[in-house]
Amino acid sequence: MGEKKEPVTTVVRRVTAAVGIPGELVVPLSAEFCYDMADPYAVRLSFSTLEIEPVVWVFARLLLEEGMHRPVGVGSVLVSPPHWCHRDFMRIVLRSRADEGAARIEVPAVEVGEFLRRSYTLVPPGAESLHVDVDRALAALMDRCD
Repeated sequence: MGEKKEPVTTVVRRVTAAVGIPGELVVPLSAEFCYDMADPYAVRLSFSTLEIEPVVWVFARLLLEEGMHRPVGVGSVLVSPPHWCHRDFMRIVLRSRADEGAARIEVPAVEVGEFLRRSYTLVPPGAESLHVDVDRALAALMDRCD
């Protein structure tokens, strides 16, 4: 008899990102986009090297989608579509909350598009609320209040 397969609940896309910090050289870093049905509105973008622990940024999947077509974002995450001089790359600017600076991330637009397409096979746009576990979210909030 065949083994039962677990349903797919996450999408992961590894890319090489060009990371630039003002006053420093641009360096290629391994980056990973992750979408998990358990947090249907969010996307996680993590960076890692052999020397440091992964750095993870969490922001709205909708922000990433809209950023494929027009500049969007306010605050700590800004996303811009490919520019005429960098047609194949979208730009994500990540700003720290403590005003410690910002990083400019350039990632291949085709990779981001494929990541989003795969995430939409799990949870179509507009259907995120159907996948929110309200009881779990309330329990998490209550735990933070203790």
